Amino acid sequence: MLLVILGVSMFPQVAVLSGLFEVIRALNLYNNPAGLILSYTIFTLPFTVWVLTTFMKQLPMELEEAAIMDGATPWVTITKVFLPLMWPAMATTGLLAFIAAWNEFLFALTFTLTDDQRTVPVAIALLSGGSAYALPWGPIMAASVVVTVPLVILVIIFQRRIVSGLTAGAVKG
Repeated sequence: MLLVILGVSMFPQVAVLSGLFEVIRALNLYNNPAGLILSYTIFTLPFTVWVLTTFMKQLPMELEEAAIMDGATPWVTITKVFLPLMWPAMATTGLLAFIAAWNEFLFALTFTLTDDQRTVPVAIALLSGGSAYALPWGPIMAASVVVTVPLVILVIIFQRRIVSGLTAGAVKG
């Protein structure tokens, strides 16, 4: 199953753009945030499943066995035993998926038509100067800095979880 997920994630976005465009158009999601959410989910899901599966394989089976011996139901085992241990990995993969969606350009340009539905990277790319030959470098750089601030704040907030999520399972012992 992981090989299928990895195989799907190896296709570049351009290779599936026309097919995904037809799916979004058939679902009547063109120029709609739901179309972007669908496309971003399709492309970030393989990465998150792969990372979380690798992390979960590192968790000791004795934890689940102990929970079963204590009479815990499968739901209690997941929510009370495994979920607290998985927060660092979930924070890391969630933040990386958010950054990928935040910075994505191709799908946002293809699946949106009006200015009110465009994402920030597309809006920055479509900034125009006073004439056809002028590039507004100042506004482009200012917008890029303003767009980067929420990402920096999120990384600062989740810094400890990111480091522990990336290094979990690195050392056995």
